[in-house]
Amino acid sequence: MIIDATATTDVSPEKLTSYSTALAGQLERALREIGTVNHRTRLLSFNAQIEAARSGEAGAAFGVVAKEMLALSQQITEVASELRGQSTAAIRDLSEMNQKLSTNFRGMRLSDLALTNIDLIDRNLYERRCDVRWWATDPSLCRALQEGTDEDARDYATHRLGVILDAYTVYFDLVLCDVDGRVVANGRPHHFHSVGSRQEAAPWFREAMRTQSGDEFGFQTVHASALVNGERALVYSCAVRENGAAKGEPLGVLGIVFRWDALAQTIVEHAPLSAEERALSRLCIIDSEGMVLADTQKRILQERISFPEFEELLRVPKGFVITRLGSEDCCIAHAASPGYETYATGWHSLIIQRLRASGTTP
Repeated sequence: MIIDATATTDVSPEKLTSYSTALAGQLERALREIGTVNHRTRLLSFNAQIEAARSGEAGAAFGVVAKEMLALSQQITEVASELRGQSTAAIRDLSEMNQKLSTNFRGMRLSDLALTNIDLIDRNLYERRCDVRWWATDPSLCRALQEGTDEDARDYATHRLGVILDAYTVYFDLVLCDVDGRVVANGRPHHFHSVGSRQEAAPWFREAMRTQSGDEFGFQTVHASALVNGERALVYSCAVRENGAAKGEPLGVLGIVFRWDALAQTIVEHAPLSAEERALSRLCIIDSEGMVLADTQKRILQERISFPEFEELLRVPKGFVITRLGSEDCCIAHAASPGYETYATGWHSLIIQRLRASGTTP
């Protein structure tokens, strides 16, 4: 069953455990005291019957009272036994309730952390779509793409891209393509030899060329990018338009190659979990198909996560489920991309935590 983690409660597992422990102790003490009093009552009844027998007819009435005391003692024993059974069952039910509440608290806390992780990614990547649209209006890039331009113009564009990279270390590289998809300049030519390569089939290039204005941008999701020697990257792109005008004729495309692992892996690997919890947990970012995009187990782009409640869980903005994953019973907490300003990745954050310390992390 999927639990919506947007609900809250004021009752903590610790409070309930303390209450149930105290209640069990009080009941046990009360039952022991009843047993002690009842034992003394039985002894008194036996002694009274003996004395009544010795007294003959004079003690007959006293004997009747002694027998009634014994019958009352037996009744008290039965009531105490029934009370012990009922209290044991009630405390067992309370313990089970506490276990469920503890699981719910675990799921709610982990889903809060999952939301923090994906929110950090959304907020950071929002800036990337702003960067590419702004830099695509740089006059040096427009000049480098104009028909009949000389090498000096392209060299200056390379210089300008390098200056930007020196200030924005979150990028591997910036690449400038003509309308045919050929890279004519990049900001780190000594590190990445992309000039002359053809990018017309790349999703980021095609999306940017299909845009209708400079207010729009293209994108390619996490992939091993040939532009940067196979490093995992995101690419944001924007058409470079004539005179930098939003509605100008496209002259080419600027692509900015973002260091994906430096952001996402840092977030999932440094999430605030205790060493004990971390040993039981796997934190990852996935797309809507379950493809792993960031992962504390480093199975990035190598696995699609799946479990019976997968689609149902991903439909909930924030929640969790207790389910079987592989050979382990797990709490799987989820949060969907909340978006920041006008941007949202559409991805999902998962925290998979084993319910007991055995085996390997799922």
